[in-house]
This record gives sequence, C-alpha cells and structure tokens, in this order.
Amino acid sequence: MMHMPPSPPTLSNTSTFSLPEPSPSRTRTCMDRYTAAAKRSKFIKRLFKLSHMDFQFALWQMYFLFVSPQRVFRDFVYRKQTKNQFARDDPAFLVLLSFFLLVSSVLYGLVMKLSFVLLIKFVIWVVFIDCIGVGVIIASIYWFISNKFLIKNSKSNADVEWAYCFDVHLNAFFPLLTILHIFQLPFLMTIIDHNWYISAVIGNTFWLAAISYYFYNLFLGFNVLPFLTNTKILLYPFTILILVYLLTIGFNINLSRLLMNAYEYRLLSWSL
Repeated sequence: MMHMPPSPPTLSNTSTFSLPEPSPSRTRTCMDRYTAAAKRSKFIKRLFKLSHMDFQFALWQMYFLFVSPQRVFRDFVYRKQTKNQFARDDPAFLVLLSFFLLVSSVLYGLVMKLSFVLLIKFVIWVVFIDCIGVGVIIASIYWFISNKFLIKNSKSNADVEWAYCFDVHLNAFFPLLTILHIFQLPFLMTIIDHNWYISAVIGNTFWLAAISYYFYNLFLGFNVLPFLTNTKILLYPFTILILVYLLTIGFNINLSRLLMNAYEYRLLSWSL
C-alpha cells in the first residue's frame, strides 16, 4: 500500500508570514496630495485658455449671489458629485471678479479724487491686500474651524478643502465689493463725506449691509456641506456686527469717512 506524502501546512489569514496591509491613512494622504496637485495644475493651466472658460456660467453665479446665493452653493455640492471636488475647476469666476475688482476700484479712486500714482497704489492695495490677503486669512481661519470643530464624524475621511474655503470667500466678497464700491458711490461724495449725522447713518448702513451679506454667504458656503454640523455658530458674528453698528451710529462715527481717510493715509505713506 502506497503512502502519500503529507501535504504542506497551509498558512492562515492570520499567519505572521502574511504581508501587512497598506495604511489607509497613508494611502489617502498620498492620493490627496496627488489629486490636489493635479487639480491645482489644471486650474492654473486653464487661466491662460480663455476659450476653455465658461463666462456665461460665471455671470450666472454672480447674478444669483445677490438674488439667491443658496443656488450657487448647491452647485458646489453638485460639482463634488460629478467631479469629486467642491472647489471650482473653472477660473472664469476668478477672471471676471478680478476685472470687476479693477474697474470698481478705479471708479472708487476717481470719486476719492486720487492722482494717477495714488490710483495705481489703491488698485494694487485693494486687489492684493483687501481681496487676496484678507481672503487667505479668513479662508484659513474657516478651514481650521470647520475641520477642527464642525465635522460630524471625526473618524470619517471627510474634510473641507482649503481651496473651497477660498472659493467661499470669493463668493462672499463679490456682493460686499459691489455694495461698497458701486452702490455706495453716488452717496459717497454727496452725502456720506460730511460731518452730518445722516451721513454716518447712511454710510454705516452700507457697511452693515455689505459685511452682513459677506458673513451670510460664508455661512451658506459651509452650511451646504453634508458632513458638517453646528454650522449656525458661523452666524455669531452678526451679534457683534449689529452691536458695532448701533454704537457707531450712537456716537456719530462715520465708518465710510474713516475708511477713506485710512486709505489716503496708507497710500501717501506707501512708496512703490
């Protein structure tokens, strides 16, 4: 009778000889870095290809940021479902905003009766300090708060993109810019730039409307994200805003005149 040789022992799934599984967090981090770099590179390349930009859709977004901003931010959620990112992949809105920022700043500077050199300084200041510089700071603050305190499930892989936070700032900045640099202009030199009490009321009301719209749009931008909770805390600045408004009205402090004087001082003390 023949004896068959014993079969070799099989290794179980828990055997010490099995290879370790790759770390999910490390894999996700590497993929996030790759995709973030790829998306950023694609966005920058499209900046130089006007034919690839959808300016009609960007104009639609600018219009609805005044009429119904919720529709604009719902589009960000739809983009996540179709393109796997909340932030814009089309720079058309940024290009139009830059052009609008340039034109409105020139008009504002002309109303302030700035010289040509001071006008150039003013435009540079508004674009790179007021819009981009302040925007980077605010986007970073909201990015930290949302990821640190507002994530529903801290163990999930969901997080808020910094680029999306900056997009939300740009959305909120457009109505603010329009109110202060366009709607306010007819009243600036005729009524607001005086020591009258009504001047402070009108000028500060413009500021209240502009900043209120800004914070409201910031709130909407984060409220539409399904993985965030307790986003109502982003409305808390309204309490401080209304309090400051009432105090400045009560003490006849004209914020618009203060801003104009501050701009003139900074421009005169800044040498190109």
